[in-house]
Amino acid sequence: MQAVVITGLAQGIGREVAKLLARSKVPVAGFDVDEDGIESLKKEFEEAGCDHLLMTLDIADRPGILKFRDMVLEKFGRVDVVVSNVGIGFFGPFEEVDLDKAVKCMEINVVGTAAIFQAFLPSMRENRSGKLIAVSSLVGQIAFPFESIYSASKFAVEGLVLSMRYEVEPFGIKVALVQPAQVSTSFAAKVHRLPPEGSPYRERADRFIKRDQELIKTATTPPQAAAKIVEVIKSKNPKLHNQIELKSKMFMALNRILPRPIRDWMLLRQMDIRV
Repeated sequence: MQAVVITGLAQGIGREVAKLLARSKVPVAGFDVDEDGIESLKKEFEEAGCDHLLMTLDIADRPGILKFRDMVLEKFGRVDVVVSNVGIGFFGPFEEVDLDKAVKCMEINVVGTAAIFQAFLPSMRENRSGKLIAVSSLVGQIAFPFESIYSASKFAVEGLVLSMRYEVEPFGIKVALVQPAQVSTSFAAKVHRLPPEGSPYRERADRFIKRDQELIKTATTPPQAAAKIVEVIKSKNPKLHNQIELKSKMFMALNRILPRPIRDWMLLRQMDIRV
């Protein structure tokens, strides 16, 4: 396998994916806004003897992404896989959402995915091979309360990939979605903020957060999630939809077959937010 490109690889799942690839001596290129994380990952790659090209870069810097693309292709000649892993969370009652901050979430999660895929598509099309993998989420198919903006961004990523698939597959390019439910990282904790005192949503949001914190304690770990993503990376013909753990597979299946009132009851009960 030639180089694998990964966005958002300084911490969490992205970092674990990169480290697993490094153990197999697969060249890795990627970027993140976390400069310290990038520098420490460079040292790990050097110690592992893995060829790499890592840099500090913001996914919103589209000219920077094109320069990164050119550097990667110059160094490695070609790229076999691009993994769009970069993303930020967003939590809060929709009525109280700061829409300027919502735009930033969409820019990073949706347009960021589009930007990194679009950058490497021409070379993949010319080579008539490659894989484009987007890390989505369970909430990209099952909307959760208090996550309207984040869920919208993941629904958009899934729509992007599903639509693009028809266009790129004739050129030998495969696409795949990875849809984790929960992963035991600090991702959720960074965005969980109670609505202000007096908010009509505060009490239910508090219950949601506490329940989510309980569920995270037994959630899939970043190394476990990374192992699944590496399976998709190395698969000759990856599935379009790829869940990480049994829980998300179960929820996806039930979402397809159960009547909506039952699905709603299960979700509200699961997250302890029944009125």
